Amino acid sequence: MTTHYASKLDTSAVREGLQTVVAITVTPFDAEGVVDERAFNRVLDRMLDAGVTAITVNGNTSEFYSLTSKEWHRLTELAIEQARGRALVIAAAGYDVATAIEMGRAAQELGATALMIQQPVHPYQSPEGWLEYHRSIGAALPDLALIPYLRSRMVTASLLDRLASDCPNVLGIKYAVPDPLRFTEVVGQVGSERLAWVCGLAEPWAPFFWLAGARGFTSGLVNVDPQLSLAMLQHMRRDESDAVMDIWRLIQPFEQLRAADASARNVSVVKEALAAVGLCSARVRPPLSLLSDSERDLVGSILATWERRGIAGGA
Repeated sequence: MTTHYASKLDTSAVREGLQTVVAITVTPFDAEGVVDERAFNRVLDRMLDAGVTAITVNGNTSEFYSLTSKEWHRLTELAIEQARGRALVIAAAGYDVATAIEMGRAAQELGATALMIQQPVHPYQSPEGWLEYHRSIGAALPDLALIPYLRSRMVTASLLDRLASDCPNVLGIKYAVPDPLRFTEVVGQVGSERLAWVCGLAEPWAPFFWLAGARGFTSGLVNVDPQLSLAMLQHMRRDESDAVMDIWRLIQPFEQLRAADASARNVSVVKEALAAVGLCSARVRPPLSLLSDSERDLVGSILATWERRGIAGGA
């Protein structure tokens, strides 16, 4: 059944809409390094056709910090046009408070329902400053659902509790601190029903965060094989732990390659896989780089293993 998202904020629909695989789109570039809109539409349409119902456009997998403001606007527009009535579209915003608010307003005018607030990149942060950053954005965008991207251990359960109390439009948290025990404590203190908890560490961590209350997870892999990510979700929903771990083990070589060297090849691996299946170029923008020949061969070998196992089609 397709969920339709009205332009006016529907808090229940957004919370429910986050309890799924939240795809983070890639941004394809052509041979000249220009955004390839046709390839973007191809990759997005393939995910939507497979049953993906939540899309984040211009996230980190999208190379957010390498995009111009004009490109950010156009990609947001394309995603909303293509996914309208088929998926919850979450636009990504960040930088300083004023810019984040400006991006949020632009996304809302284009038809976005939700805004993922990128982790603040300032080298010096305090807990109160983090709270005020998000509180200021939330107050300026009361009719837009906000989903803070949390990557810092500095942010405690009490801080999230205050944010949720002060900003009723904060409806979810993309939690990306790799510590399931800490996450369990945070959910227990803030409340499992109060916010939609999304594992921001993708498939490798999703099964473990699921046990603590994260009913959704973000994914870059879903660009490459939507059915594989959706199968993991369905097996978790059915409490089929053996099947979940079969998929977990299958994707580990791919995700380990992405995570190596402080995730230096996180996006490059996804784009190389997409290039291997003919969906878009492998090109990335600095400070990212293309894979080596041996790494490209490894990606090809991983994809061949997926095809032989045939798990992806079993959702």
